[in-house]
Amino acid sequence: MKVKFLGTGTSLGVPIISCDCPVCTSADPHDKRLRSSVLIETEGRTIVIDTGPDFRQQCLANNVRHIDAILITHPHRDHLAGLDDIRPFCYIQQQDIPVYASHFTSGTIRRDFAYCFAEPKYPGVPDIELHEIQDFQPFMAAGVEILPLPVMHAQMVVTAYRIGRFTYITDAGSIADETLAAIEGTEYLVINALRKEPPHPAHFTLPQALLMIDRIKPREAYITHISHNMAHQETQRELPPHVHLAYDGLTVEF
Repeated sequence: MKVKFLGTGTSLGVPIISCDCPVCTSADPHDKRLRSSVLIETEGRTIVIDTGPDFRQQCLANNVRHIDAILITHPHRDHLAGLDDIRPFCYIQQQDIPVYASHFTSGTIRRDFAYCFAEPKYPGVPDIELHEIQDFQPFMAAGVEILPLPVMHAQMVVTAYRIGRFTYITDAGSIADETLAAIEGTEYLVINALRKEPPHPAHFTLPQALLMIDRIKPREAYITHISHNMAHQETQRELPPHVHLAYDGLTVEF
Protein backbone atom coordinates (compact mmCIF):
# COMPACT_ATOMS: atom_id res chain seq x y z
CA MET A 1 0.00 0.00 0.00
CA LYS A 2 1.17 3.50 -0.87
CA VAL A 3 -0.33 6.59 0.78
CA LYS A 4 0.30 10.11 -0.53
CA PHE A 5 -0.73 13.12 1.52
CA LEU A 6 -2.41 15.48 -0.94
CA GLY A 7 -3.05 17.97 1.86
CA THR A 8 -2.37 18.15 5.60
CA GLY A 9 -3.92 21.50 6.55
CA THR A 10 -6.94 22.48 8.56
CA SER A 11 -10.01 24.26 7.20
CA LEU A 12 -8.22 27.57 6.57
CA GLY A 13 -5.13 26.01 5.01
CA VAL A 14 -1.62 27.29 5.69
CA PRO A 15 -0.73 30.06 5.08
CA ILE A 16 -3.95 31.63 6.26
CA ILE A 17 -5.17 34.61 4.26
CA SER A 18 -3.75 37.87 5.68
CA CYS A 19 -1.86 36.14 8.52
CA ASP A 20 1.74 37.23 9.23
CA CYS A 21 2.59 34.63 11.88
CA PRO A 22 5.95 32.77 11.69
CA VAL A 23 4.39 29.62 10.17
CA CYS A 24 2.29 31.44 7.59
CA THR A 25 5.36 33.42 6.46
CA SER A 26 7.74 30.46 6.71
CA ALA A 27 10.00 29.65 3.76
CA ASP A 28 9.92 25.95 4.70
CA PRO A 29 7.76 24.13 2.09
CA HIS A 30 6.68 21.69 4.82
CA ASP A 31 4.72 24.58 6.35
CA LYS A 32 2.55 25.03 3.23
CA ARG A 33 -0.58 23.00 3.86
CA LEU A 34 -3.56 22.49 1.57
CA ARG A 35 -6.78 21.10 2.98
CA SER A 36 -6.53 17.51 4.25
CA SER A 37 -6.80 14.64 1.78
CA VAL A 38 -4.93 11.43 0.97
CA LEU A 39 -4.54 9.26 -2.10
CA ILE A 40 -4.18 5.53 -1.48
CA GLU A 41 -2.82 3.01 -3.96
CA THR A 42 -3.53 -0.58 -2.99
CA GLU A 43 -4.25 -3.81 -4.85
CA GLY A 44 -3.80 -1.95 -8.13
CA ARG A 45 -6.54 0.53 -7.24
CA THR A 46 -6.47 4.25 -6.48
CA ILE A 47 -8.72 5.56 -3.70
CA VAL A 48 -9.01 9.17 -2.48
CA ILE A 49 -10.21 10.18 0.96
CA ASP A 50 -11.89 13.63 0.87
CA THR A 51 -12.13 16.18 -1.92
CA GLY A 52 -11.70 19.59 -0.35
CA PRO A 53 -11.57 22.97 -2.10
CA ASP A 54 -7.93 22.36 -3.10
CA PHE A 55 -8.66 19.05 -4.82
CA ARG A 56 -8.02 20.24 -8.39
CA GLN A 57 -4.72 21.82 -7.38
CA GLN A 58 -3.72 18.68 -5.50
CA CYS A 59 -4.43 16.41 -8.47
CA LEU A 60 -2.39 18.62 -10.80
CA ALA A 61 0.52 18.94 -8.35
CA ASN A 62 0.68 15.17 -7.81
CA ASN A 63 -0.08 14.09 -11.39
CA VAL A 64 -3.14 12.09 -10.36
CA ARG A 65 -4.24 10.28 -13.52
CA HIS A 66 -6.92 7.87 -12.36
CA ILE A 67 -9.36 7.45 -9.47
CA ASP A 68 -11.26 4.25 -8.75
CA ALA A 69 -13.22 5.41 -5.70
CA ILE A 70 -13.67 8.32 -3.30
CA LEU A 71 -14.36 8.10 0.43
CA ILE A 72 -15.80 11.15 2.21
CA THR A 73 -15.30 11.56 5.96
CA HIS A 74 -17.94 14.26 6.63
CA PRO A 75 -19.71 17.13 4.87
CA HIS A 76 -17.70 20.14 6.05
CA ARG A 77 -16.60 22.23 3.07
CA ASP A 78 -12.87 21.72 3.64
CA HIS A 79 -13.43 17.99 3.01
CA LEU A 80 -16.12 18.07 0.32
CA ALA A 81 -16.15 21.31 -1.69
CA GLY A 82 -13.94 20.00 -4.53
CA LEU A 83 -16.12 17.03 -5.45
CA ASP A 84 -17.15 18.72 -8.70
CA ASP A 85 -13.53 18.45 -9.86
CA ILE A 86 -13.88 14.73 -10.50
CA ARG A 87 -15.40 15.68 -13.88
CA PRO A 88 -12.17 15.10 -15.87
CA PHE A 89 -11.82 11.62 -14.36
CA CYS A 90 -15.40 10.78 -15.32
CA TYR A 91 -14.75 11.96 -18.87
CA ILE A 92 -11.36 10.33 -19.38
CA GLN A 93 -12.30 7.06 -17.67
CA GLN A 94 -15.75 7.07 -19.33
CA GLN A 95 -17.44 5.88 -16.16
CA ASP A 96 -19.22 7.04 -13.05
CA ILE A 97 -16.94 7.57 -10.06
CA PRO A 98 -18.11 5.65 -6.96
CA VAL A 99 -18.36 7.92 -3.90
CA TYR A 100 -18.87 6.40 -0.45
CA ALA A 101 -20.23 8.31 2.54
CA SER A 102 -22.47 7.95 5.58
CA HIS A 103 -26.21 8.59 5.34
CA PHE A 104 -25.71 12.02 6.91
CA THR A 105 -22.90 13.01 4.55
CA SER A 106 -24.68 11.55 1.52
CA GLY A 107 -27.63 13.83 2.25
CA THR A 108 -25.37 16.88 2.05
CA ILE A 109 -23.82 15.62 -1.19
CA ARG A 110 -27.26 15.21 -2.77
CA ARG A 111 -28.25 18.70 -1.63
CA ASP A 112 -25.06 20.64 -2.39
CA PHE A 113 -24.44 18.85 -5.68
CA ALA A 114 -28.09 18.40 -6.65
CA TYR A 115 -27.30 19.18 -10.29
CA CYS A 116 -25.31 15.93 -10.46
CA PHE A 117 -28.43 13.89 -9.67
CA ALA A 118 -31.13 15.90 -11.48
CA GLU A 119 -32.98 14.40 -14.44
CA PRO A 120 -32.66 15.01 -17.28
CA LYS A 121 -28.95 15.17 -16.67
CA TYR A 122 -27.15 18.32 -17.76
CA PRO A 123 -24.20 17.39 -20.04
CA GLY A 124 -20.79 17.58 -18.42
CA VAL A 125 -21.77 17.35 -14.75
CA PRO A 126 -19.84 14.90 -12.56
CA ASP A 127 -21.01 11.31 -12.91
CA ILE A 128 -21.31 10.30 -9.26
CA GLU A 129 -22.30 6.81 -8.19
CA LEU A 130 -23.21 7.55 -4.57
CA HIS A 131 -23.13 4.73 -2.02
CA GLU A 132 -24.34 5.08 1.57
CA ILE A 133 -22.27 3.19 4.12
CA GLN A 134 -22.93 2.21 7.73
CA ASP A 135 -20.59 2.39 10.70
CA PHE A 136 -18.79 -0.88 11.49
CA GLN A 137 -20.16 -2.49 8.30
CA PRO A 138 -17.31 -3.41 5.89
CA PHE A 139 -17.87 -2.59 2.24
CA MET A 140 -16.02 -3.10 -1.04
CA ALA A 141 -14.77 -0.09 -3.00
CA ALA A 142 -13.11 -0.93 -6.32
CA GLY A 143 -12.54 -4.44 -5.00
CA VAL A 144 -10.85 -3.23 -1.79
CA GLU A 145 -12.42 -4.02 1.58
CA ILE A 146 -12.90 -0.95 3.77
CA LEU A 147 -14.20 -0.64 7.33
CA PRO A 148 -15.97 2.66 8.20
CA LEU A 149 -15.69 3.72 11.83
CA PRO A 150 -17.37 6.61 13.70
CA VAL A 151 -15.35 9.25 15.54
CA MET A 152 -16.74 12.41 17.11
CA HIS A 153 -16.10 15.95 15.84
CA ALA A 154 -17.82 17.89 18.65
CA GLN A 155 -21.45 16.73 18.10
CA MET A 156 -20.89 15.56 14.51
CA VAL A 157 -20.11 11.96 13.59
CA VAL A 158 -17.15 11.76 11.22
CA THR A 159 -16.25 8.57 9.37
CA ALA A 160 -12.75 7.18 9.86
CA TYR A 161 -11.62 4.46 7.47
CA ARG A 162 -9.61 1.31 8.06
CA ILE A 163 -8.07 -0.52 5.11
CA GLY A 164 -6.19 -3.57 6.28
CA ARG A 165 -3.39 -2.47 8.59
CA PHE A 166 -3.96 1.24 7.80
CA THR A 167 -6.42 3.59 9.53
CA TYR A 168 -7.18 7.20 8.58
CA ILE A 169 -8.77 9.50 11.17
CA THR A 170 -9.42 13.19 10.66
CA ASP A 171 -11.41 15.88 12.49
CA ALA A 172 -11.75 13.76 15.60
CA GLY A 173 -12.09 15.22 19.08
CA SER A 174 -12.96 11.94 20.77
CA ILE A 175 -13.10 8.23 19.90
CA ALA A 176 -15.44 5.79 21.61
CA ASP A 177 -14.21 2.48 23.01
CA GLU A 178 -16.17 0.50 20.38
CA THR A 179 -14.31 2.31 17.60
CA LEU A 180 -10.97 1.91 19.37
CA ALA A 181 -11.62 -1.84 19.58
CA ALA A 182 -12.17 -1.92 15.80
CA ILE A 183 -8.95 0.06 15.24
CA GLU A 184 -6.93 -2.35 17.37
CA GLY A 185 -4.14 -3.99 15.39
CA THR A 186 -3.65 -0.98 13.11
CA GLU A 187 0.04 -0.75 12.21
CA TYR A 188 -0.05 2.53 10.29
CA LEU A 189 -2.21 5.34 11.64
CA VAL A 190 -3.07 8.81 10.38
CA ILE A 191 -4.68 11.02 13.01
CA ASN A 192 -5.51 14.71 13.29
CA ALA A 193 -3.90 17.22 15.66
CA LEU A 194 -4.86 20.84 15.23
CA ARG A 195 -2.36 22.53 17.54
CA LYS A 196 -0.37 21.94 20.72
CA GLU A 197 -2.75 23.63 23.21
CA PRO A 198 -5.12 24.65 24.68
CA PRO A 199 -7.86 22.02 24.25
CA HIS A 200 -10.15 22.49 21.26
CA PRO A 201 -13.88 21.64 21.39
CA ALA A 202 -13.89 19.59 18.18
CA HIS A 203 -10.32 18.52 17.31
CA PHE A 204 -7.54 16.63 19.04
CA THR A 205 -4.62 18.77 20.11
CA LEU A 206 -1.14 17.29 19.72
CA PRO A 207 -0.91 16.02 23.33
CA GLN A 208 -4.32 14.35 22.96
CA ALA A 209 -3.34 12.77 19.63
CA LEU A 210 -0.14 11.43 21.18
CA LEU A 211 -2.15 9.86 24.01
CA MET A 212 -4.43 8.24 21.42
CA ILE A 213 -1.41 6.98 19.49
CA ASP A 214 -0.04 5.46 22.72
CA ARG A 215 -3.36 3.70 23.22
CA ILE A 216 -3.66 2.37 19.65
CA LYS A 217 0.07 1.46 19.49
CA PRO A 218 0.68 1.58 15.72
CA ARG A 219 4.08 0.84 14.26
CA GLU A 220 4.10 4.31 12.65
CA ALA A 221 1.77 7.28 13.12
CA TYR A 222 1.30 10.41 11.00
CA ILE A 223 -0.24 13.69 12.17
CA THR A 224 -2.51 15.58 9.76
CA HIS A 225 -5.13 18.38 9.72
CA ILE A 226 -2.53 20.78 11.12
CA SER A 227 -3.10 24.49 11.75
CA HIS A 228 -0.64 27.37 11.52
CA ASN A 229 0.10 26.97 15.23
CA MET A 230 2.64 24.19 14.60
CA ALA A 231 5.85 24.74 12.65
CA HIS A 232 6.98 21.56 10.93
CA GLN A 233 10.65 21.31 11.86
CA GLU A 234 10.23 22.49 15.44
CA THR A 235 7.28 20.17 16.09
CA GLN A 236 8.89 17.14 14.47
CA ARG A 237 11.86 17.42 16.82
CA GLU A 238 9.48 17.10 19.77
CA LEU A 239 7.79 13.89 18.56
CA PRO A 240 8.66 10.27 19.37
CA PRO A 241 10.65 8.46 16.64
CA HIS A 242 7.59 6.57 15.34
CA VAL A 243 5.36 9.66 15.10
CA HIS A 244 5.69 11.96 12.10
CA LEU A 245 4.20 15.34 11.31
CA ALA A 246 2.86 14.72 7.81
CA TYR A 247 3.33 17.29 5.06
CA ASP A 248 1.84 17.90 1.63
CA GLY A 249 3.38 15.53 -0.91
CA LEU A 250 4.67 13.04 1.64
CA THR A 251 4.45 9.49 0.31
CA VAL A 252 4.74 6.45 2.58
CA GLU A 253 4.70 2.79 1.62
CA PHE A 254 3.53 0.06 3.96
